[in-house]
Amino acid sequence: MNYHSYFPKGAAPVECCIVGTGAFGRSFLAQSRRTPLVSTRVAVDLSAKTAVAALRSIGVPADEIALCRTKEEAAAAWAEHRFIATDDLETVLALPFTVVVEATGHPEAGARHARLAIDASKHVALVSKEVDSVVGPGLAARARRNNVLVTPVDGDQPSLLIGLISWAQVLGLNIIAAGKSSEYDFVFDPAENILTCNGTSLYAPQFAAWLELGTLATPDVAAGRAQAAAALPQRTVPDLCELTLVANATGFTVDRLDLHAPIARIGEVADFFSPVEEGGLLTGKSTLDVFHCLRLPGEVSFAGGVFVTVECNDAETWAMLAEKGHVVNRSGRTAMLYLPRHLLGVEAASSILEVGLKGVSSGAEAPKPVIDLIAHADADLSAGTLLAASGHHHSIANVSGRMVPAQAMSAESPVPFYLAANRRLVRPVSAGHPILCSDIEIDGSSELLKLRQEQDRTFSNDNGAVAVG
Repeated sequence: MNYHSYFPKGAAPVECCIVGTGAFGRSFLAQSRRTPLVSTRVAVDLSAKTAVAALRSIGVPADEIALCRTKEEAAAAWAEHRFIATDDLETVLALPFTVVVEATGHPEAGARHARLAIDASKHVALVSKEVDSVVGPGLAARARRNNVLVTPVDGDQPSLLIGLISWAQVLGLNIIAAGKSSEYDFVFDPAENILTCNGTSLYAPQFAAWLELGTLATPDVAAGRAQAAAALPQRTVPDLCELTLVANATGFTVDRLDLHAPIARIGEVADFFSPVEEGGLLTGKSTLDVFHCLRLPGEVSFAGGVFVTVECNDAETWAMLAEKGHVVNRSGRTAMLYLPRHLLGVEAASSILEVGLKGVSSGAEAPKPVIDLIAHADADLSAGTLLAASGHHHSIANVSGRMVPAQAMSAESPVPFYLAANRRLVRPVSAGHPILCSDIEIDGSSELLKLRQEQDRTFSNDNGAVAVG
């Protein structure tokens, strides 16, 4: 499409408020200054001084920034066309901006911000996938009742993958699998037999035997590479979290609860994510998964991009496309189509403009609960253990994620991963078992819990089962 035709050139800029000025939020702020149809003059963070620092870091002069503690101060600063920094979203919600960009990554705070924005009749660009994985469909339904929208954002993989899936479906392509590459590549140096991922290197001479797929069986190569790289993480909760969002937007499901997650070169993806009868890993279609991009030093990365594998229904057409460099598997019956990018806040504006100017979401019009991302104990956990989510990946020690069919919460149902985050266990949980809702300490003041209960009421039938349509 021609984006100049899709977004009218003469439109007034979409006014935004960014909540959370970390890596994503700051990149969005920086690009907003260069995007003609987007204006972001309001920044919210835990500390107003942090928001001020983010604005200063992108070149906003100090005398153009107002640090606001009250609604009155914010209104005056807006009227003076100044940038506004504050530590509470409620301070600025009365201002006439259109979109709240929620990018804190914090489950409880993000849930509160999304609810406040919706109730104030603001659109929500929900960058915080942690919130979306627990209550995304419910927030979208709440927004529709308030005549506003919740949207994922281009720049993050869920929105980009939803777009790629819908593009393929509009073209009439039969999708076998859809997914993304993990955040960090696996880089193998055959001269030194060193395998490196995310700054960690290990001596892995056994990996060389599995470097090329060749004529080897795909399941054997997947298992061999996984074993040779066993000292490196091969499952991360953010990957499962992002695919949970895609499942709830598209109806796609998973082949295994913690994903296949093979280590694969770009040219091999169509082989791995093809049906088992073609030598692939998959037992069904419309499957979501992730791969770890394997490359040699100096080779191009998949850059955390997204892909679909599709049926090659016309052999002559796909033979021609294979000759032009498209990725087709060894049988010639499955191809991979992909976008090797996700540019964080740099490209988020396309989703902001869609919701602000076109009145549509970059995600599903009405997402439904299809998958729950739940917490799974990987070691024996004692009563009183704090399930602290920490680090860039918001991971919990000795707890992993599983993607299971969505269901309404009950005392004995598995607890959503990010509802368990930062709460204590009230009873022990044995390794190899899901953590249940009744295993965690949580009171009725939790914003995330209340929104999840609202979602369950919205989508449950009379028997308490989630109706996913």
